[in-house]
Amino acid sequence: MALALMACGDEKQTAVTSEETALGPNTQIQIKEAQFERNEMHLGTLQKRPFQEVVQVNGMIDVPPENRAVVNAPMGGYIKTTPFLIGDVVRKGQVLVTLENPEFVALQQSFLEIHEQLGYLKAEYERQQTMKAENITSQKSFLMAESAYRTAVAKHNGLQKQLQMIHISPDRVIAGEITGVARIYAPISGSITKVNVTKGSYVSPATEIMEIIDNDHIHLELSVFEKDIMQIKKGQKINFRIPEASNDSYKAEVHLVGTSIDAKRTIKVHGHLEGKDEHRFLTGMFVDAAISTSAKEGLGIASQAIVNEGGTNFILVLLDKKDGVYTFEKKKVTALSEYMGFTEIQPSEAIGQGTQVLVEGAFHLIVE
Repeated sequence: MALALMACGDEKQTAVTSEETALGPNTQIQIKEAQFERNEMHLGTLQKRPFQEVVQVNGMIDVPPENRAVVNAPMGGYIKTTPFLIGDVVRKGQVLVTLENPEFVALQQSFLEIHEQLGYLKAEYERQQTMKAENITSQKSFLMAESAYRTAVAKHNGLQKQLQMIHISPDRVIAGEITGVARIYAPISGSITKVNVTKGSYVSPATEIMEIIDNDHIHLELSVFEKDIMQIKKGQKINFRIPEASNDSYKAEVHLVGTSIDAKRTIKVHGHLEGKDEHRFLTGMFVDAAISTSAKEGLGIASQAIVNEGGTNFILVLLDKKDGVYTFEKKKVTALSEYMGFTEIQPSEAIGQGTQVLVEGAFHLIVE
């Protein structure tokens, strides 16, 4: 019996020692008011706050396909002028580069020759048509005149279209203005994001000369895993950050939810930005986002008030302020969720609504 009692006593002592080790030998911390103010410490109050159940996703800032344009040359040529640099803003229809090629001259010459022949061939076709109606000419002569005229019309129209594609006016060619330079115009308004050529370089129709992006319609392109997609619906709110550029949080809204799963078992979700004109968002920025799927109310405090020590979360609860001295007690808490800089805490007998907690400066007091 004596041995059993001694064993029980040892177990009780061990349990107390373990609890003291978890909380520290002294759970109370005192700090003078002067030090409190000098270190810019602040108190906060545990209050009921709205919290959102969220789905954490990653993605990037992108633009619709019609707001991204790659500039190519319809025909090959040598770059004569390229006045723009990356970052320059251009408007739709503005000259981006000029190309020079002797083939442009040959094309205009062929067009002008067939244009001059077209009048004669048309007159001959109409003459043969009249003679055929009066049985004066043979069927063969009529068909030859018709074929020659229609062939010339087809060639004339084809050459005219080629000139229009390289932005050379057929009317000016007819007037005798032949040029060896072709211009390439901006297909959309926006900012130049890529320039792949230099003056004097040769470009073919397959060469990407420039890229232009119109950032007026930027959006979020998020990747949601298959297991979470059933929770995502149009109209849900999105909070996102750009971790490489800022610690600020921005807002968006789910606009479209994809209907197919890619090879990585994710679905694309399209989000519209709020206040995009107030911020300098750039296409290609990576984002961390949280899509709010449902709302609830919970007991919350600013997230910086919670300090993780050895895998356990603690807060400093204000016990007393007397004679210029703050007395705090170190309390273990269970953090449930985080939203918009606040963390939901599981209530307990010692921690409830209205409890005053050290918000700024808790980390140094607990860790040190």
